[in-house]
Amino acid sequence: MQQVAIGTAYGTQNLITQAVDIPSPGPGQVLVKMKAAALNYRDWEVVNGQYHEDFPAGLVPLSDGAGEVVEVGPGVTRVGNGDQIVGSFWQGWQSGELADSPGAQSLGGPLPGCLSEYQVMPANGVVSMPQGLSFSQAATLPCAGVTAWQALVTKGNIQSGDWVLVQGTGGVSMFAQQLALMHGAQVITLSSSDAKLKLAKEQGARHTVNYQTHPQWAEQVIELTGGRKVDHIVEVGGPNTLSQSLACIAPGGQINIVGYLGGKDGSVNPLQILQAHATLRGIAVGPVSSLQALCNAIHANHLAPVIDREFHWQQYQQAFAYMAAGKHVGKVVLTF
Repeated sequence: MQQVAIGTAYGTQNLITQAVDIPSPGPGQVLVKMKAAALNYRDWEVVNGQYHEDFPAGLVPLSDGAGEVVEVGPGVTRVGNGDQIVGSFWQGWQSGELADSPGAQSLGGPLPGCLSEYQVMPANGVVSMPQGLSFSQAATLPCAGVTAWQALVTKGNIQSGDWVLVQGTGGVSMFAQQLALMHGAQVITLSSSDAKLKLAKEQGARHTVNYQTHPQWAEQVIELTGGRKVDHIVEVGGPNTLSQSLACIAPGGQINIVGYLGGKDGSVNPLQILQAHATLRGIAVGPVSSLQALCNAIHANHLAPVIDREFHWQQYQQAFAYMAAGKHVGKVVLTF
């Protein structure tokens, strides 16, 4: 089989394709023939040496993928040959809090990732794909989908009628918009692109704000809510946007920090947190149980993940470049 791995130097241009034997699943494991893998910003950081942790040459990247079980190891009963599955971002974190699963590790670093024709995974780290989804759609769920679910549902306890501010139109953001709408919430979506905001509106956003046209976008958000402000914010900008997020969060509201696309450097005034009576939390994706809950909800509500563009898996360089350009809405997917 063939797989793509980090070479002797970082950079998407230095990734190597290598031929290796198809592995055999051990006790409690399954062998999956990969059908699709989705890109995340984390993957770009990993292969370019910009992640907060360095990974060695030979690591197969990409945390998110879906495929078909072709062999099961001894003792495996919950899945069987022919099952269509999606792998959890975290392996070894079944439910509850991450702190209670000290042995948990993520696919695509440090564990081998999904940019491989075949992959061995723990049987308790895979979930059946929602019926009606393609492999490409299912591959988008483990990181982006679960992050949005963990932020708004597992931790956020979102309620019908809540106001949700979604920053951006990337993978996590579009899932957050879809899940908020699925729960009867009212969504405001933020972007610098009118074309992207038009697509977000078509996907159901009640209001949109262009933050280049309105640099003090928190004022627009407050006005759009009639002065009540928002109950949930999916914060992808990082330190440079957090001050405005705190300005437009309702008393007792929740800001879920899931990214730092606006930069990693900046300052936060803790007085703003106190004055807003807000809860700020970092979201480190979520456990297998959240992936299962998300899949159940997708099946019950016929939700279709938003995919911007698909590439053949051997076009990974073009796919990474397309994602890094930031022109996509939703997810970028590789197909096998």
